[in-house]
Amino acid sequence: MFSKKLAAETAGLAGGAPAPKVSGGLALAGAMLFFAAAATLLLTARGNPYDGGPAARARILFSAVQSTVTEAGRGSALSSAGALAPAPIAGLTAPGPGGLLPIIAADGRASWKAYARPFADDGRPKIALVIGGLGLDPDRTRQAIDALPPEVTLSFSPYAGNLQAQVDRARAAGHEVMVELPMEPLDYPDNDPGPYTLLSSAQPGEIQTRLDWLMSRATGYFAVTNASGARFLSQDKAMAPVVQALRQRGVGFIDDGQAAGRGGGLHRASMGPKIDADLDRAAIDNQLLSLEATALQSGAALGTGSPYPLTVSQVQTWAVAVRDRGYALAPASALMTLKP
Repeated sequence: MFSKKLAAETAGLAGGAPAPKVSGGLALAGAMLFFAAAATLLLTARGNPYDGGPAARARILFSAVQSTVTEAGRGSALSSAGALAPAPIAGLTAPGPGGLLPIIAADGRASWKAYARPFADDGRPKIALVIGGLGLDPDRTRQAIDALPPEVTLSFSPYAGNLQAQVDRARAAGHEVMVELPMEPLDYPDNDPGPYTLLSSAQPGEIQTRLDWLMSRATGYFAVTNASGARFLSQDKAMAPVVQALRQRGVGFIDDGQAAGRGGGLHRASMGPKIDADLDRAAIDNQLLSLEATALQSGAALGTGSPYPLTVSQVQTWAVAVRDRGYALAPASALMTLKP
C-alpha cells in the first residue's frame, strides 16, 4: 500500500492543486555587470514580475539587451514539427521483465545521448526545468505536454497507466523524458513510495530485480531520477548496483539535489529547489527569477516543479520572456556532465 503522503499527493494532482500556501573584452564584462545588476533588481523588487509593478519595470530594463540568436536545439533528431525520434531506437533495447530495457548499442550509442533533446550551446546562460510526477493524472499530464515549451524536460512515475503511450506523446511534442525511481525515504514505511521502492536494506539481487522492472516500464527516456530516497541515496552499498546498472545500460541520472556529490562514471546533473514548493503565483515567479540569477552567476541552472495548473501557466509566461532577457531555455540533458 502507498503511504498517506503519496496518496495525498496523488489526490492533489488528480483533484486540484493543494491550498496555497557583445563580443569579447570590456563589452562582455560590461554586459555581464548589467545582467547581474538587473537580476538583483528583479529579485529585490516587490510585486509580480509579470504585472505592472516595479518588478515589471525592472524586467523591461533587463529586456533592453535582446538576443539575436535563433532557437537552439533544432538538430537532426528533431522533425520539422519539433518532434523527437520515435522510441525505441534500433539497437538500444533488449527484453526486460516489464518491457524493453535500455542497452548500449554495438556502435556505442547510448540512451543518455540518443533520447535527449538536441541542444546547441551558443554561450548564453542556460536554464533547464524538469516537471515531475507525470503520468498518474492523465489530464494534467496532457496539459503539461501540450502547454509547456518543448525544451522543458518531463519526468514520469513508473506506476502510471499507459506509460509508454504518455512517453510517446511527450516525445512527439518535443519533450525529452525521464523515468522516476522510487527510493527509500527516511520515514519509510510511514512514507511508502510504492511496491517497487528501492530499499537500502535489500540485497543487491533484490535491488537489481526491482530496478529492472522500473526501467522496463517504458522506453525512450534519456535518464532516470529519484523519487524521494533520502535514506537510499545516502547508502553507498545500496546505490552501488544502481550506479553500475545505469552505467552499463548507458542511462543518465539527474537527482533532486540529494545526491549531488555522487558520480560513478555517469552522465549526471542535480536539480535545485522546487519552483512551486510554495504554490503561489508570486512565489513561483521569484523562484524562476532566482534560477535566472543562478544561471548568470554559474552559466547554468536546473529547476524542478510539479504539473499543477498554476505552475504550468507561470512557466508558459516566463518562458516567453526569458529568451528576450538573454537566456537559453535548455533541456535538462544539456546540463549533464560525466562525473567519475
